[in-house]
Amino acid sequence: MKDILIKAITQDLRGVLDSRQLKELKCSLENRLSGLKISECSNSNRQNKENNTQFLEMFISAKRVEGCSENTLTYYNTTIEKLLSATNKPIKIITTDDLRAYLADYQQKNNASKVTVDNVRRILSSFFSWLEDEDYIVKSPVRRIHKVKTATIVKETLTDENMEILRDTCKNIRDLAMVEMLSSTGIRVGELVNLNISDINFNERSCIVLGKGNKEREVYFDARTKLHLQEYIQQRTDNDTALFVSRKAPNTRLTIGAIQRIIKNLGIQAEINKLHPHKFRRTLATRAIDKGMPIEQVQRLLGHKKIETTMHYAMVNQSNVKMAHRKYIG
Repeated sequence: MKDILIKAITQDLRGVLDSRQLKELKCSLENRLSGLKISECSNSNRQNKENNTQFLEMFISAKRVEGCSENTLTYYNTTIEKLLSATNKPIKIITTDDLRAYLADYQQKNNASKVTVDNVRRILSSFFSWLEDEDYIVKSPVRRIHKVKTATIVKETLTDENMEILRDTCKNIRDLAMVEMLSSTGIRVGELVNLNISDINFNERSCIVLGKGNKEREVYFDARTKLHLQEYIQQRTDNDTALFVSRKAPNTRLTIGAIQRIIKNLGIQAEINKLHPHKFRRTLATRAIDKGMPIEQVQRLLGHKKIETTMHYAMVNQSNVKMAHRKYIG
């Protein structure tokens, strides 16, 4: 408790005193308090928890204003709450060592991958950086915790043969139109769920989707998708505004989970390894890059804020690298 008190005092004065003065203050406090027994009362514990909760609520509110989705906010809240519960310290005196110990313990207890651990680190960095920017703390303790190095894994994309088998596997026009829509636009499954019939411009073969951060963008589909979509809409007898609905009454808008299950089952029937909606998005990005589409245009098409994210999705075909080497170098 004595060490916590000293850390709290030096933290409060970090912006006022220089490093030499802080060191002298710490030595003085350690000497003055050496013969005293200090314990924390229950009211102080309760106050610390209340302060931590208040800081977390303010951070979540700030992220909500920035346009983060409710799913993202829930993930942020849960991740930070776990840290605060594990450290059981006031936020202002949480140190870099505390965070390193927490991340190491988290990885061991949960058998978490390096990618997962780095996601936790990234969220904690966002939280403590916000506290620093808002002047609630002097310096973020995450600054000295570097990005976790992870192996670069080239994820699978769908081949032309995969797509043909998948089309043959679809037993109804709705599923076929859904597969074509995901394949030709590369939209996220959440964006697909929110599409309405009125959002589709058949003349321009385009539609407006609401992406992450509540940002709208225009995406495009091919002629084959247009024909399947028109056939699907013409066959429908319901009055729901959603583009894709359940096949059984009352024909309500499909959820993200429902679309994921449909695509997964189609993949099992077509014997395609681990098929999910995001695989169509990765495939579109990779093909666009391979065929020479400028990376900035692919970024805009996919609705990525950072171009590094686009590069992560677009795994360049190795055979194209080989041909390019022979053309330009060999």
